[in-house]
Order: sequence, then structure tokens, then C-alpha cells
Amino acid sequence: MSAELYDVIIIGGGPAGLATAYLCHKYGLSYLVLESGKAPFQGIANTYPQGKLVYASKPKDAPEPFLVDELRPPDKPVTVESYLQYVQHFVQHENLHIRTEVAFENIQDERDCLTILTDKGRFKARKVVLAFGSSIPRELSVYGDAKMVAKNVDDPTKYVGVKTLVIGGGNTAADVVIAILKTKRECNDTQPVYWAHKSEKFDVNKETAQRLGEEILLGGNIRLLPGAQPRIGEVDDEGVDRLVIRINEFKQADGIDLYHALSFPMQNVIACIGSQGPVPIFDKLGVQTISCTAGVCRVAKEGDRLVLLSAEFESTRKGVYVVGGAISPSYMKISEGSIQEEKHPNLIYTAINDAYHVVEAIRGKLGK
Repeated sequence: MSAELYDVIIIGGGPAGLATAYLCHKYGLSYLVLESGKAPFQGIANTYPQGKLVYASKPKDAPEPFLVDELRPPDKPVTVESYLQYVQHFVQHENLHIRTEVAFENIQDERDCLTILTDKGRFKARKVVLAFGSSIPRELSVYGDAKMVAKNVDDPTKYVGVKTLVIGGGNTAADVVIAILKTKRECNDTQPVYWAHKSEKFDVNKETAQRLGEEILLGGNIRLLPGAQPRIGEVDDEGVDRLVIRINEFKQADGIDLYHALSFPMQNVIACIGSQGPVPIFDKLGVQTISCTAGVCRVAKEGDRLVLLSAEFESTRKGVYVVGGAISPSYMKISEGSIQEEKHPNLIYTAINDAYHVVEAIRGKLGK
């Protein structure tokens, strides 16, 4: 457990998180960024296609310039790889305090601070800024004592020599399958990659299907499991967490159904089953959201749940602020005694400017 009490702990190392960190650094606030990925801007690295251009876009009706010019993308669009390289240099040059590969879990209220719970221990802070974006991986919902599984493949060599299960029927899952097949083939590993999807049809684009076909022709060892369902998490006799996935089911007249299933160690399972918004995290943290009703919301759809924030981006959980993509494309703003929907485009500009306003608010409240 960290003994240090930080002024600010920032959850997420994307544009909003790094802008918050830089401003804390600039104004003498003690801070720490907790990032779940291997590096800052991991969310952008995971979601932007290779070679995609990054623009210094801002809404036409936005009155403010970029309020943290150091993180502003160039006027002339550059590739995402170039922008990420600049960000890495910026982090190193400013010596920003970031801990990577830390999974955020919860926040507990203490008498004079907030305790942030993670898989790497506990951290204490006076204020918390949630800057984790909107592309939050879905959880693989299974019963039993199953733990979370990986959502992507950072190092395909970890799966050499073992039977591997990839769950998901889209392009992301296919990319993971291709990467592992290629690595196994180059290492002369004959252990297969099992690719499972709950539907009978895998849905990938033409280019991805072509790359997969080429890898199979070169000798990639793949076993397709269409219509397969992850059913239960279990712990075997050796204490290993495993996932049981059902591949066939036979309904019986007597009500006792038969099925075939495979069991994989959790560490050999990769789930690529899409993203979800931050609402489940808000619920877990006790951060209030409001459901949109007809005639009230102009941006969000009826039934969508929007986070409720003050003009300074503080949530209903005292001392907890929310910025960036986590509140896009709109949120509910408390202003002059009324609550109304506020547009919030999911742009680097918006995330950076959110950070500026939040740090100004925190400085005022901490007297720094």
C-alpha cells in the first residue's frame, strides 16, 4: 500500500489523463497517473487503425482554444504513430509520474481522503480524476470463481506451446488469432488456436479474412468453434482458474440435457468481445447518472444514462471528477439550480480542456 497521500490520482493515461498530470506537475500538485495499458495513450493506440491521421479538431462553436498547447496535435495532420511518439517523448521530457499496467478496481471514502483500490495495491489521494475514456472492454460474464481474462494480445509468444482459446467473432478477435497463429508457426509450435464465437457465423471484413486465409495456408493450426458459449469458471484440483466453454448441446426429452465442452486455463484465454461505456463503473463507484427521457435529451437517445456533473466536472461522489471520453457524447450538467444535457464531443480538444478546468477547480479547493 502506498504511504504517500497525493493531491490528485488520475485514472487513465489518455489525452485527458496526461493533460491533468501535466497541469498538476506544472502547478506543484502531487499526483500519480494509473494506466491499465502498457504505455500512455494505450486506448488510442488500440483503437486507431495503423496510419490513421490525427487532427487538431475542435467544435465549430467552441469558444476556447486548446488550453494545454503542449498536447495539441499539429495543425497539419500526422499519423497516429507520429503523434504517439511525440506523446512518449513529452512524458519523458516532463518526467510525468505514471504507473502502467495497473487495473483500477474501486474507491473507498476515508476520513480525510479517498483510497483507490487497484490490482497493484492501494493509493491515497485528496481528489480523484476519472479519465479512463469510453472504450472499456466488456467483461466475460461467467459463473464461479473465474477471474478477468485478457482483452488483447500484447505478447503472442506467451501462447507458444499451449492450446489457446480466443473468444469473439469480429475483426479484433481475428487479428489476435492471426498474430498467435503466425508466432506459433514461426516457432514450429503445433498446438492449435481455438477460435470460438457465440454465433454460427464469424463476421470479419474482406482484408482480415484474406490475411487469416493466408496464415492458414502457410500452416497456421486453427480450430473453429462456431456457436460456442462460455458457461462457467472453475478452479481445478491444482488450483488453476479455468474457463469451461460449451461447444455442443443436445436437448433430451427427460429434461437432462447433454453437452460437449472444452476447459482452458484462464491464462490461455483471450476475450475480444467488444467495448462498453463507463456506466457500469459509475454504478460501482456510486456516481449518479440520469436516464434520458423524450423531449429532454438532444444528443443522447431516450433511455441512455448520462453521468451527472457540476460545472467543474465534479461528480455526485465528493472529490471524484470525470473528464474526457468517459462523459461523451454528452452528460447532465448541474448549472444554476437546473439540470440539462450538455454536448461533449469525444475529441482530444475536449479531453484536454476538461483537464484544464478540473485542475483549476482542484487548485482552488486545495488552496494551491
